[in-house]
Amino acid sequence: MKHTWLGSLYLALAASIWGGMYVVVKHVVDIVPPLELVWIRYVIAFIALLIIGVATKQSWHIERRDLLLIFLIGLVGNTISILTQEVGTMLSTAQMGAIITSTTPAFMVLFARILLKEKITFKKASSIILASIGVGIIVGKSEMDPSIQLGGVSLLIAALTWALMSVLIKRVPGQYSQIVITCYTTLAAIVLLTPFTISRLPELDYQAMMHPSIWGGLLYLGVISTACAFLLWNRGLQMLNASSGGLFFFFQPVVGTFLGWLLLGEQIGLSFWIGTIFIFIGVLFVIRDE
Repeated sequence: MKHTWLGSLYLALAASIWGGMYVVVKHVVDIVPPLELVWIRYVIAFIALLIIGVATKQSWHIERRDLLLIFLIGLVGNTISILTQEVGTMLSTAQMGAIITSTTPAFMVLFARILLKEKITFKKASSIILASIGVGIIVGKSEMDPSIQLGGVSLLIAALTWALMSVLIKRVPGQYSQIVITCYTTLAAIVLLTPFTISRLPELDYQAMMHPSIWGGLLYLGVISTACAFLLWNRGLQMLNASSGGLFFFFQPVVGTFLGWLLLGEQIGLSFWIGTIFIFIGVLFVIRDE
């Protein structure tokens, strides 16, 4: 049970950090376009992870049979999912992002059933339904503008690929350090993105990037939102079933909405608190089911 609670804490913290990420991305992406933003945040994250790995004397050896799996995680999760998430955030609204984010746990249950043969228990299904209702209550009053449909499609791809990546992580052998795995998947993303990014870097407005809110945002996205949050998420998924772990992704829109109210002056009403209660009940269902 202690193992379950610790894994739950890791996943909740990771999703909460990503909830704050939307506010930062919305600000930074006005200066740094999505592709360059993803590349820069991964370079920062890779340096941070490398320093942590060397300082803690991690073993960097990976068996050849596992290299393809790690590359796929870097391609699907670190590259496609994050890039489409940044594009979707830029083109759409925070409300749409919250709605579409709520599909991720359902996709994780599906992939966990297909790839890991995990059973879909009544409690797991009930928890996803309760949490989905909670998110729907929180953002249900938002209006969908047809002009941002492309952003919605991009966010849906992000949710789908993130769910697949989260299930693939469960197939990584447990003897490897999560620091090393996260470092290698981050490196894979950098290698994949560099050919498309390198020619665009000279066009960045470096003077504007020197503003504290921009370089501070980049550091947050690289060190906290990428390096630390990925470590927490990957570690948490190793401690819980993939289908159960996905439910904690619901913390992201809750925290994002709360920070929008706290930092940006966005209004939240009774529906936010009612929806949050539904989400926490769903999470408790999963913890008790483990």
